[in-house]
Amino acid sequence: NIALQALKHSNVVILRDAAEAMDLLNDYAPEHLILACEDAEKLSEKVINAGSVFIGNYTPESAGDYASGTNHTLPTNGYAKALSGVGVQSFMKQVTFQKLTNEGVRRLGPSVEVMAAAEGLEGHKQSISVRLESLRELKIEN
Repeated sequence: NIALQALKHSNVVILRDAAEAMDLLNDYAPEHLILACEDAEKLSEKVINAGSVFIGNYTPESAGDYASGTNHTLPTNGYAKALSGVGVQSFMKQVTFQKLTNEGVRRLGPSVEVMAAAEGLEGHKQSISVRLESLRELKIEN
């Protein structure tokens, strides 16, 4: 129900190519930028303004919020153009990146599920649960 309500207030923007998309994203300066696409690592090199960047299909926002080494306190409303997430270097601009492998999802996933559930954020929990289940179905060990 929460996701359906959010989708009612969502928009889709269609652009010509990745270069145009990265220009828009850097101007928008999102709090969370998820690059779940082909060439995600290459595109991540073009990020100038984002609170935190999540690279690849195994790296949902919830991993960064809870376990992969970044933090949950990030700039909103385009402030990623000038500010970073709260930390020791709070007075310096930085962009955080994280990329999980299938092994990383298997190791961090259960902790992310527990913490997301404790916060009542079912979508965050499912973003990891779906990946864990996919790995189990594919019988991917490493």
